[in-house]
Amino acid sequence: MLKAIKKKMKDQRGLTLVELLAVVVILGIISAIAVPSIGGLIDNSRKDAHVANAQQLVNAAKLAVTADETLLEGTDYLTLDYLVGKGYIEAIDSPDKGSAYIGGESPSTILNAAPEAGSYVKITNGSVESVKLVNSTRGVQNSEGGPILVGNLKRDNVK
Repeated sequence: MLKAIKKKMKDQRGLTLVELLAVVVILGIISAIAVPSIGGLIDNSRKDAHVANAQQLVNAAKLAVTADETLLEGTDYLTLDYLVGKGYIEAIDSPDKGSAYIGGESPSTILNAAPEAGSYVKITNGSVESVKLVNSTRGVQNSEGGPILVGNLKRDNVK
């Protein structure tokens, strides 16, 4: 029995260096293809998060319209800071690391003209018309840096 075990021990086979190198090359090719596509998935997830945050901002503005009758006539602009300050929405975290959303001008009052910079919602005759939600690197806005119509909120509008 001892001889049979010794014979089996001598008869072991392993991987050759060529086989091992072939496996390493194949794994390298697979990882070279997979890494960029995973990076694209992560970026698309962040864009979707921007759109979802903009939708939250729109819903907060709708809540503000139901609570404040002065918003039922004319055109008004509600900044992110205004909506957070009045308690219509909690502070929104940006999905881009190290870059918070820009709240906008005049956090305590309703604006009658679009702010120079920052995030805001445009309301016309009590209806939420458009939204702009930006941080220092990107956000939901058109190519000129203006607001997006509420019906057009989608991943492609994250610039």
